[in-house]
Amino acid sequence: MDAATQSEGGPEKIERRRCMQLLARATVEELRDTFAAIDPVPEVFPVRGPETGLVMVRGRIGGGGDPFNLGEATVTRATVRLGTGEIGHGQMLGTDKEKARLAAILDALWQRDDQRALVEALTRSVADRVEAADRLQAEQTAATRVDFFTMVRGDD
Repeated sequence: MDAATQSEGGPEKIERRRCMQLLARATVEELRDTFAAIDPVPEVFPVRGPETGLVMVRGRIGGGGDPFNLGEATVTRATVRLGTGEIGHGQMLGTDKEKARLAAILDALWQRDDQRALVEALTRSVADRVEAADRLQAEQTAATRVDFFTMVRGDD
């Protein structure tokens, strides 16, 4: 295992982080459909929230300059515990409390070997959808690109 993987917490932690990122980008309908496919439905106990608040968004000029406060963003988070003991977290931009709660439940289910495949099927479809949207946006941006150039004049 390399130093970067060790500092990140290992491959399992990296995979869970990726799963949580994709759950945050999923639509509430995608989350509902996946939750509806769970059999048997586990007992779910709220630990925190869902609750909505603000976080400070920080930026850097040129990506490497000194950090500055860009502004605030609304986020919603939830934490749940399954009857089997797994704890799941969900947080995302916006105010959709149902989405945060469902994402937390699916994060907890991802930790169970018997439910992981169901959650990973959702994250694969979300990743494909996000990749297609990003590719479309890149193509639309490239179509409007203007290349500027400078001509050098000679002093004869």
